[in-house]
Amino acid sequence: MPTSQSFEPGRGESPDPASHAANIYDTTGTEGELEDETDDDDMDFEPTTDESEDAEFFDPTEDVEADFHDAEERMGGVEIEFSIDSRESGTHEEEGGNETETGETQPQSNTAEARSTRIHVPTQLMQLLGHAGLRRIFANRSNGGGGITLQINEDELDDGFGILGSRRRRRARSTKDQIPAIPSEVGQKLMDGGVFGTSEYYRDNSRKRNRRLARKLMSRELGNDRNYSTRATSTVSQGLIPSSNADTIVHYNSRCYSGQFSEDGNFFFSCAQDFKVRMYDTSNPYNWKYYKTVLYPFGQWTITDASLSPDNKWLAYSSIRSIVCLAPTDPSSSGDPFLCDFSDMGVRGGGRRRGFHGGYSHFGIWSIRFSGDGREIVAGTSDHSVYVYDLETRQSILSIPGHNDDVNAVCFGDQSSPHILYSGSDDTTIKVWDRRSMGDSREAGVFMGHTEGLTYVDSKGDGRYVLSNGKDQTMKLWDLRKMMPTEKASSLDPARYTTSFDYRFMTYDEKDYVPHPHDCSLVTFQGHRVLKTLIRCHFSPPGSTNSRYVYSGSEDGSVYIYNLDATLAGKVDVYQATHHSRPRDPELYMSTYAPEEGRSRGSWKTCVRDASWHPNAPIIAATSWNGWGMSTGTCTTHSWNDGAEDDEGEPKIGLRVNQRLEVDDDLYDNPTRGGGLMGAYRSRLRSRRVPAAGDDDDGPSPW
Repeated sequence: MPTSQSFEPGRGESPDPASHAANIYDTTGTEGELEDETDDDDMDFEPTTDESEDAEFFDPTEDVEADFHDAEERMGGVEIEFSIDSRESGTHEEEGGNETETGETQPQSNTAEARSTRIHVPTQLMQLLGHAGLRRIFANRSNGGGGITLQINEDELDDGFGILGSRRRRRARSTKDQIPAIPSEVGQKLMDGGVFGTSEYYRDNSRKRNRRLARKLMSRELGNDRNYSTRATSTVSQGLIPSSNADTIVHYNSRCYSGQFSEDGNFFFSCAQDFKVRMYDTSNPYNWKYYKTVLYPFGQWTITDASLSPDNKWLAYSSIRSIVCLAPTDPSSSGDPFLCDFSDMGVRGGGRRRGFHGGYSHFGIWSIRFSGDGREIVAGTSDHSVYVYDLETRQSILSIPGHNDDVNAVCFGDQSSPHILYSGSDDTTIKVWDRRSMGDSREAGVFMGHTEGLTYVDSKGDGRYVLSNGKDQTMKLWDLRKMMPTEKASSLDPARYTTSFDYRFMTYDEKDYVPHPHDCSLVTFQGHRVLKTLIRCHFSPPGSTNSRYVYSGSEDGSVYIYNLDATLAGKVDVYQATHHSRPRDPELYMSTYAPEEGRSRGSWKTCVRDASWHPNAPIIAATSWNGWGMSTGTCTTHSWNDGAEDDEGEPKIGLRVNQRLEVDDDLYDNPTRGGGLMGAYRSRLRSRRVPAAGDDDDGPSPW
């Protein structure tokens, strides 16, 4: 989870920048006057006052070259180059001078001598470089100025500062041999090993046969042996990758943060920033029915996560508070949700846990997961800890303060056992916890390899493979057998290999990526963008894809689907499918989440935060921040259609509905009330809704 950035504004009013800088670079004054007139705390700059060679450039009568020491490590990023004319008249160089390859201007006249000098400026001054008043300090030749030129190393300044001037620590540029090879040899072995899908029959690969669905079905039916038919069946299912065309676009009036199918595919829920979780009946994955809505009564900012119990009877959902709401999924139940206070450790745990700053802890919860038996819920929190809550005793039975920063993601390692836990943190590490051997409260091992904070962790459910998304714009696959021992991990400082990159407001340059020297991951996936929010990644399900792929949302508005060898298997372009799919509504529009985009503020933007692959059908449901200024949300369904651009029948691809799955005229620019598409499908779509007692979602129906 993003951490707060400290910012201390300048104390008092700053002096006029033009007059201030003029005193600094006034070469006609004495050294003592220069020192007196530049005494200012905000500038943090003190000229040389000794008699060393470093001060010679302040004397305009000397013709010798100034000699400077190398800049200190805390100073850098900016160099100022200026020319000093030795003529007593103080007039500037004549126009039309020749410019050398180094950028130094040579005067045409031999009667005057000029020299160039460079000085380093403290990093504190970099925050002022974009100020218009400061730019006026440096006059250029065309305006007859003092011959002072400001030179800035753009490579070092690019993304060097985040919001409110937060400093990003730079790393050395990466080279091609440092970037993980694609395709990955390790990933290819995993694909050929049978754990992640089935490879094509070697004869089909060698002969480069047509791999369309019809050819695969024919090969399956004509197979001479049982093994070939089984292999053909597996390759058919895993080859059905959903397309970018959206079957249905479900619009919400607030941003969507997550959405997942149940393990059996009969249930889907979506979480939005209005503190509501909508539930849908997806027993027919091509014809959803609205189920019910539950509310987090006193949430903060948004609903951060939700998890469905294994029997689909209970839904747990959290906000940036220490309380998790537990609501029944039965549509006939309309009562308030049960409240689970994770800060309550019970009598044995010492009562309510105390926070960092005294008083009782009121931490926020970023991630929650049900255990495989449905008796416990694990949570990752903002107080750098992992909590395990027992639903029978209604209190937390385990608190693990095992990270140095927010715990953004947690999960159980095995669906059949609650003993192994994974936790991913902003401290860049994934830690493995074995509850059977935690007498010393130490982790069983560590996955180290990300160079920025973790946004999500997903387990394959076999107690072996783990997938993670990181703010270093990579997704990584891990093997529990290759985790780093605790003794080795404790001797390493993860902060040495990271920067203060703020993924919420900054962009990430691929050239800045430097692999972790102690990376113990199996495969690294790159291409998607993990920016602005905690974007999630998942393993593809075994039923509909034969566990062939891994996939992730992305800030650029797409779902990226990767083979295990890190090659791109497909991409679902949610932005293209939903672009301008609802009119601009001034009442719903909020300021854009991308302040750096200037004139493009308020344009249609899409950020896919989460995606879920149906366990039994070739369908992906993507939940996104989507709309004008990225102020609203969508849940879009994308199915495999063999590349078709349109439907032959009705309804057409791209049907727009509201959160109740009802066609809403307000979602169309030119609605036709009572006729056409709206009238034809109004009664049909109304039948999708399962009535729920006490359902008060978003007001009455528009009909």
